[in-house]
Amino acid sequence: MLNECIEALNIQPEGTYIDVTFGGGGHSLAILEHVKGGRLIAFDQDDDARREAEKITHRSFTFCHANFRYLKRFLKLHGVTRVNGILADLGVSSWQLDEPGRGFSTRFSGPLDMRMDKKGARTAADVVNDYDEAALHRILGMYGEIRNARTVAQAIVQQRVSKPIRTTDELRSLLSRFAPHGKENKYFAQVFQALRIEVNNEMQALEDFLHQAGEVLVPGGRLVVMSYHSLEDRMVKNFINKGKVYGEAEKDFYGNVIKPFEAVNRKPIEASEEEVNENRRARSARLRIAEKL
Repeated sequence: MLNECIEALNIQPEGTYIDVTFGGGGHSLAILEHVKGGRLIAFDQDDDARREAEKITHRSFTFCHANFRYLKRFLKLHGVTRVNGILADLGVSSWQLDEPGRGFSTRFSGPLDMRMDKKGARTAADVVNDYDEAALHRILGMYGEIRNARTVAQAIVQQRVSKPIRTTDELRSLLSRFAPHGKENKYFAQVFQALRIEVNNEMQALEDFLHQAGEVLVPGGRLVVMSYHSLEDRMVKNFINKGKVYGEAEKDFYGNVIKPFEAVNRKPIEASEEEVNENRRARSARLRIAEKL
């Protein structure tokens, strides 16, 4: 939904914009086409993304090799305190999924890694082999939303006693005993998603980012977020509507909700049938747009 994202940003040529998930650079390049005299600052913690960013020589472009949870810190380093728009395309990039050595995809044989920042200390193999049964149950149930999370957690703990689970193939082999018939691939993807979220501490990073986005955007500035699973989408929706990702909204003396944003679209925008046919990953995309009050 590239066009929808760019349109949602409502780009002013001389404004300052942030792409907090640079990835392969597609969104950033599209934003730069509309920035005339303004500025684009992109974030990504992935080394491959950094190498892609080095190819962009546009004088309005700045790249920050960092997680978007450090948004304010790096903007300050570059002398920026207020911005006109922020774009976040959450989850894993297609080119990360297509690299077997990263361990993100259920389609390839590779190490159980899943680190978005390759310098990170914890891998998916560490989670699978070191976490106790209760922790695995919590992660698989909360982040993967699988119904038999307790059973799978028990099976992982039992199997790793005789042999550590180090590869995607080994994990898939174990999971195949518990996957619903005919829905194996979806089930594998849910478990891999749960491990990836835990490895990269994605939920906390998203919450940190959302709060900071509300602080740096100018009034009327746009926050544009595309998510790919219900946990992310729920957090974004709650923050836009309540000013908090969890719990009840706080209100002022007059009963007005205390929040930095107003939703532009009440329901998330979804990919067209044509785009889903071209890119299967787009079928789960949910785009939310908010404007700074």
